[in-house]
Amino acid sequence: CIDALRRGETHYAPGKGIPELLKAIAEKIEQENKIPCTPDQVIVGCGAKDSIYEACEAVLSPGDETIILDPSWVSYEPCVQIAGGVPVHHPLHQDTFQVDDSLLEKVTKKTRMIIVNTPSNPSGAILNHESLQLVADICQDHDLIVLSDEIYEKLIYGKIHTSIGAFPGMEDRTITVNGFSKAYAMTGWRLGYAVASKEIIGNMNKVQQHTISHPTTFAMYGGVAALKGPQECIEEMRAEFERRRAFVLKSMDEMGLSYAPADGAFYAYVKVDGDDAEVANRWLEQGHVAVTHGSAFNHPGWVRLSYAASMDRLQEAMSRISAVL
Repeated sequence: CIDALRRGETHYAPGKGIPELLKAIAEKIEQENKIPCTPDQVIVGCGAKDSIYEACEAVLSPGDETIILDPSWVSYEPCVQIAGGVPVHHPLHQDTFQVDDSLLEKVTKKTRMIIVNTPSNPSGAILNHESLQLVADICQDHDLIVLSDEIYEKLIYGKIHTSIGAFPGMEDRTITVNGFSKAYAMTGWRLGYAVASKEIIGNMNKVQQHTISHPTTFAMYGGVAALKGPQECIEEMRAEFERRRAFVLKSMDEMGLSYAPADGAFYAYVKVDGDDAEVANRWLEQGHVAVTHGSAFNHPGWVRLSYAASMDRLQEAMSRISAVL
């Protein structure tokens, strides 16, 4: 990125992204995610959130329904609503956090899209092959699109990430969203991307041309460096998160708290008694520990705790939580 600045890469760039980055993303998607991809099937946005919003604008008409699997990240519903769509929430299995046949009950003639997020924010759960296959079957049987948010794909513990876009018959039905914030800790760079059919990417580009124009030019060269450079830093970061995860989950066990399968991301999603918002406020006011209540994720009765903090701070946090239970 510094080299790009010194070269004067501070001017307008192609709307979908610089060619070097489109090519690098296409290669990554083919090699790692096993999804056939060419550079003209890629669009780079200002973060994965921007790509999700553009995808909703590109595929949803007013009144189209989008099924959102709960607990769900807070921005899915607003992105659907801004695009004129109707969010339809469906709970994952409350013990396994997987998809079951009850999902079919939410499919109507108005359904256009299903959003999946694996690994999950907020729960950290990973959808297994059976869950993804069920979603894929429903999409093919009912002519639906799936938006697959895979931003946490590199932060996995003892599991293997699977992209639904690689399933037979799903290549042209899947919008795969990813970015640089989690795998490369580049949150402030605001670089995300989507991979989809040429038609969907073309429609997303129409939205992008009249909103953000394109991501920051010199930041995109930083994205190229991230993808093409040494990747050992990702495993080092993942291993450190796994160490923190083990400590936090052990602490939860010692406090007698239950939690969702924490197989990915950097969250412990903890079951609480009573009003989850009240619990979160009590932990904040009495223990000075900030967590997010599950109601924010359309899933009351839980709180989300992030272990994206130093071990010293996590040790202090666990001590404080224990004191206010």
